Amino acid sequence: MNRVRDDSLKQVFARHRGRLLLTVLLLWTTMLAGTALLGLSGGFLTAAALAGAAGLGSGFNFFSPSAGIRGLTMARIVSRYFEKLVGHDVTLRIARDLRVWFFRRALPLAPAKLAGIRTGELLARLMSDIGEVDGLLVRAIGPLLALGGVSLVAVGSAALIHPPAALLLAVLALLIGVGVPWLTVRGAGGQERDRALHRAQLRTQAFEGLEGAADLTALQAREHWNLRVLVAAKQLRSRDRRRRWRLVGGNALHGLCASVGLVAMLWVALNGFQRGAIDAAMAAALVFLTVALIELWAGIGLAWQSWLSGRVAAARLESIVDQAPGVVDADLPVALPMQPGTLQLEQVDFRWPGQGRALLEGVQLTLAPGERIAIRGDSGSGKTTLSSLLLRLWDPDGGRVVYAGQDIHEVAQADWHRQIAWLPQHAPVFAGSIADNLRLGDAQASDERLWQVLADVRLQVWAERLGGLQAWVGENGATMSAGQARRLALARALLRGSPILLLDEPTEGLDVDTAHALLHDMVAALGGRSLVMITHDELPDGIVHRSYRLHEGTLRQS
Repeated sequence: MNRVRDDSLKQVFARHRGRLLLTVLLLWTTMLAGTALLGLSGGFLTAAALAGAAGLGSGFNFFSPSAGIRGLTMARIVSRYFEKLVGHDVTLRIARDLRVWFFRRALPLAPAKLAGIRTGELLARLMSDIGEVDGLLVRAIGPLLALGGVSLVAVGSAALIHPPAALLLAVLALLIGVGVPWLTVRGAGGQERDRALHRAQLRTQAFEGLEGAADLTALQAREHWNLRVLVAAKQLRSRDRRRRWRLVGGNALHGLCASVGLVAMLWVALNGFQRGAIDAAMAAALVFLTVALIELWAGIGLAWQSWLSGRVAAARLESIVDQAPGVVDADLPVALPMQPGTLQLEQVDFRWPGQGRALLEGVQLTLAPGERIAIRGDSGSGKTTLSSLLLRLWDPDGGRVVYAGQDIHEVAQADWHRQIAWLPQHAPVFAGSIADNLRLGDAQASDERLWQVLADVRLQVWAERLGGLQAWVGENGATMSAGQARRLALARALLRGSPILLLDEPTEGLDVDTAHALLHDMVAALGGRSLVMITHDELPDGIVHRSYRLHEGTLRQS
């Protein structure tokens, strides 16, 4: 757990520092070769033209500049190829690791700390924000570092040729490379956060509209929801338009500064040639060098904008994963006994953070090994909260939860989760094979064990008819009835082999005959395991040993 918490966003990039540095070096080499190529070509063509006009063609050295031009051209081609190759490779690696990092940090927060975040919002963080962050290398970090390096080399080279030209290039580098981008992105942080928020809202509206399409159709509310999506899209478009105009303004200011700077360099070069400080070829080389740098600096505004967007996206990701977990393991967690023990709730109190009203007060409950109990209650009575405490997604405010005589607060959460298997109310069936879905309960289960648990829940004949363990069940179990999907989820929970099984509304949405058949099969498959069932439904005889009712935070035996 501590290793996961120490895994920061910066460390994701640090793991690829070698490839990142190589990419920046290759990008710098490409830019430098292109800049030097234009400067050398300009000087060479000017010198060749003057030599031809003066009739000095036989004494003019064509070979050395030609070789330099060919060498720079080849260097630019090769470095460009490997820069794309290495850059895309490291970008894809970072994209992979960012998603793993986000899931690794966010999953321990579910469902306690993620329950208040809409699914569409999480989807926006996972797709849009990670997309902004994983592209920081190719869109921002690499170009900015390479441009800074090329600018330093260009200013140094110009200083060797004509110091006034170097001074002018340094001023232009500061003006175009720092001043113009600063004016372009100044105060844009709030706008980028607002744009990211509206982008997430649009994704949320679209996702929830697709997720609830059947209900919207039944309620004749599709047009109303489509209008909400359209409004969200228009709001995002207005933010994008504002962003584009900001970039257009920056480009216009860059063009103005570049035009003035190019004219100034032309005057400096001609003045140096007129005074005899430099020859015509070097004067031309300085002008063409300036042209090359201005062309490179044209992308610096977009790079700064990408850097700003990436920082906003990174902050949004960290705001999710940097939340404190609902529970914290003890510094020296104790071990649980190997044999099943008695589960007890002793005077348990609980209230949600920030709420004054207690949802559970003085709850007492004892579950011996092999016992089966049912807990009923009206909506909002605290049944889900009670299951969260049993799963130790939260710790109680008062009292304690004890297993085999040991307070589970002193047990590592992962160790406790091995003692209890949970079947939630809306247990999903994942797109994959029957075996893929079952092995979520036990990744090491053999095929024989999978067939056995399918037989326990009366799905063996169905699985054989569908094509065996590798048969595809479809997206969200599209090939299955509601009863079959619930039985498959139950088989997955049984595979865990935990001594306690916690079921949340296991018969929700099933007809009476299907529900009763499922319950009887479940009891037969439990063996000696304990059962806690949270349900609204009436249960047939023999399913549970005792029934309780949760009312106004108090648990009483029916």
